[in-house]
Amino acid sequence: MESNNSENYQIQNPRIAITIGDINGIGPEIIIKTLSDNRILNHLTPVIFGSSKTLSYYQKTFNFHEFNYVQRHEGEEIVKKKVNVINCWSDAVNINVGQVTPEGGNCARLALEASTKALKNNLVDAVVTAPVNKSNLYSEKFQFKGHTSYYASHFNDGENLMMMVSDNLKVGLVTDHIPLKDVATTLTKELIQSKLDVFEKSLRTDFGIGKPKIAVLGLNPHAGEDGILGDEENEIISPAIQEYKNKGMLIFGPFPADGFFGNSDYKGYDGIMGMYHDQVLIPFKSLSFDTGVNYTAGIKIVRTSPDHGTANSIAGKNVASEQSFREALFLAQKIIRNRFEHRKIV
Repeated sequence: MESNNSENYQIQNPRIAITIGDINGIGPEIIIKTLSDNRILNHLTPVIFGSSKTLSYYQKTFNFHEFNYVQRHEGEEIVKKKVNVINCWSDAVNINVGQVTPEGGNCARLALEASTKALKNNLVDAVVTAPVNKSNLYSEKFQFKGHTSYYASHFNDGENLMMMVSDNLKVGLVTDHIPLKDVATTLTKELIQSKLDVFEKSLRTDFGIGKPKIAVLGLNPHAGEDGILGDEENEIISPAIQEYKNKGMLIFGPFPADGFFGNSDYKGYDGIMGMYHDQVLIPFKSLSFDTGVNYTAGIKIVRTSPDHGTANSIAGKNVASEQSFREALFLAQKIIRNRFEHRKIV
């Protein structure tokens, strides 16, 4: 009984890691703004991987008097219902607000690595990543395109999927961070189906949708116009969709992307699968920028992040909105709970 009570408490108040991101961007600001509201501690226990000195710098800069935390050493037990801070580096670092510096990338990497170790040792239950700058994060020590590929390399046995999530819109990408000129040659029926498999499963297990209805977008203008504007729809995308239909699954398309979003057809589906990054990210951010969350589906851990970048142009000005970051925290908590409920049913 004690074990069950402990597990239920952990589901209701999970320990959620927060990586500090680029220390020169808006990451520290939106973290502090979010966690200055103590009511959040009734729902989850934040564990910031970064630096108390960096947080203190921004706390003093913006006069965030409501932000309080306890410091923990790596490997120590997390203090429930408190903001915990784990220092990931001991050397003094220069904070150059709004600038892209090697130090900013190195600190972001150290926080990611420390969060990974904590996840593997079950010291935290999920991770929310503050924004990083890919140009200074990528190095000999970090050869990944971003957060998604990094965490997938540690916590994935198969396919993963970049999703963008809000209350009324959930989109997935068949291809994500690749040049547009490579999209058509990368697409295969097998790739589309492997991404759809992850998408459909995630909508069921992570979002509690019993039999998800999914729309698949075409690649070309007007979804190829029966082959006049491109043959990927006829030769690759439609055959992939048809196999799901034959199994009785609710997967439809391919739809022309402009009309699909322009006519608000997206409102009739639980999820939308796009072929490339901007095809779904532009409408998603237009419709859900303040509340959107980036979610990595298909990996063993729960990882979310706000749907924006480091925003160096406004860093240090105390004007950054923390809404997307707050949504990312609560989505992580929700997915933990949904996975737990799904395990009980299965």
